[in-house]
Amino acid sequence: LHTPTEVKAAITGSGRADKAQVAAMVVRILKLDQAPKPADAADAVALALCQLWRGGSVNRYAAAVQEHAARRGRR
Repeated sequence: LHTPTEVKAAITGSGRADKAQVAAMVVRILKLDQAPKPADAADAVALALCQLWRGGSVNRYAAAVQEHAARRGRR
């Protein structure tokens, strides 16, 4: 899990960002027309983005694809 400070830093560059700053960056990052409503939804999206960027899921996905390809090659 990620702390609120870590999420804010990942999304805005500052661990002291307020809710409005987090929401504004979610809009910019995802190229949305407006911030998710309610404000807690923007926080949830920010947390998901932080997990994607810092949680290593991209690397785990790539490793799983390679492993699957290797297994198919052994048949």
